[in-house]
Amino acid sequence: MEAEEVRGLKQNSPDRARLALDLVETGRPDSEAHGAQERVSKHLPDGVTSSMLYKDVIRIAWPSLVELTLTQLTSMVDLMMVGQLGPWAITAVGLTMQPKFLLMTMFIAMNVGATALVARYKGAGDHEKANDILRQGLLLTAVLSAIASVIGYIYAEPLVKFMGATDQESLIGGTIYLRIQMAGFVVMALTSTVTATLRGVGNTRIAMTYNLVANLVNVVFNYLLIYGHFGFPRMELAGASLATVIGQGVAFILAMIVVLQGKQYLHLELRKGFRPHWNQLKSIFNIGIPAMIEQLVMRTGVIIYARTVASLGTVAFATHQIGMNIQAMSFMTGQAFAVSATSLVGQSLGKRRPDMAQAYSNHTRRLGMITSIILGIGFFFFGRQIVGLYSPEPEIIQQGARILKLVAVIQPFQSSQFILSGALRGAGDTRATAVITFLTVLLVRPGLALLTINVLEWGLDGAWIALVADQVLRSLLVLVRYYSGKWKTIRL
Repeated sequence: MEAEEVRGLKQNSPDRARLALDLVETGRPDSEAHGAQERVSKHLPDGVTSSMLYKDVIRIAWPSLVELTLTQLTSMVDLMMVGQLGPWAITAVGLTMQPKFLLMTMFIAMNVGATALVARYKGAGDHEKANDILRQGLLLTAVLSAIASVIGYIYAEPLVKFMGATDQESLIGGTIYLRIQMAGFVVMALTSTVTATLRGVGNTRIAMTYNLVANLVNVVFNYLLIYGHFGFPRMELAGASLATVIGQGVAFILAMIVVLQGKQYLHLELRKGFRPHWNQLKSIFNIGIPAMIEQLVMRTGVIIYARTVASLGTVAFATHQIGMNIQAMSFMTGQAFAVSATSLVGQSLGKRRPDMAQAYSNHTRRLGMITSIILGIGFFFFGRQIVGLYSPEPEIIQQGARILKLVAVIQPFQSSQFILSGALRGAGDTRATAVITFLTVLLVRPGLALLTINVLEWGLDGAWIALVADQVLRSLLVLVRYYSGKWKTIRL
């Protein structure tokens, strides 16, 4: 790329940090359909070094890692504070998680399409189309999340009951918690779309900033509303849910300010309106629908799995929920590096450089692997202390510590799976990940859980052995798909 062209790109893209990708020439137009495999070798292009690739990966990943980690820490603090009300309260919150995630599948899946398309258009240098995708993504999310919000509010009690509420206290608490979440659903959904498109162009710092502010607001209002401090009413579970919604509202306001100001690569111009553009929506659907099928399959499998675990009783399910909450924290490193993989692979393929796409994804995977091993060591040796933060119950601490040893074992597999799935999504290869999810989350995990709990009578340990089997198999299948190289030739 000529120096003048690089300077021009930086001037036209206010938030564009220079990548190693900027230093390589754009591929030939026929390279997407012909010879993409032959372009890729173990050697990096002239002028590009491994250290440059690692810097690009870290530049995008670290704000996402901070954002996602602190978001999950906020969720952990929520559960710790709620846990002081008793095991029933942890169970009540846990029973709402999967219905909420299920209702989120429609717009989250479309966000996958928006992220991949924005990354492609940025790589191709098409600023206008990238901004068109932002508008269409927000329109789509507004419609889908409004429908989901109404459904979730009306059917909150049946959904919590379906998840396996075994006592009246958990049922009532879970219903109240879910209904308040549904009241703020649209605002949360629109913020997620802004975040997804910003990640597509590699601008993760802005999303980190407004989500950190939202998390701080959430924790403050948790303290005020759960127990009724400083003259605020004691609302218990309702207060925890309302605090989350208030934080999400703050994030939405800040996110909209970011895209409306026009100081970033993505600029939402209200004067252009929000009329549907069917060609762009079709492009989002082509990627998003397989991703939605994947999410629906995943949620269905997880719901069957969670209902099976709930049959073990309130204390066992509370222990399980603590284990899932801690495991979700371990997701954050894999997800943060997956953001890098998605953005950099998408931009590389938009520039018709599958060699750079592969180089970026390989370097991202190495960094993720190192981080996952460190996390695994922490979970293995400090399980009792970590679980003790949630509950003082000896039974919960003892069994939770055993669960964390299993969480430690799967860390390297989990990290690789997240990152390579992110690379595949950046390429638009969402059909393959949907099939893999169907096989593992819908068949393997719940099937083994039913076997180990109901037939072998291994209790909660059996449920987590099923989860380990799911993670290991899914990681291997994603790895096979990635090394097939078919994702390099997908047209969007």
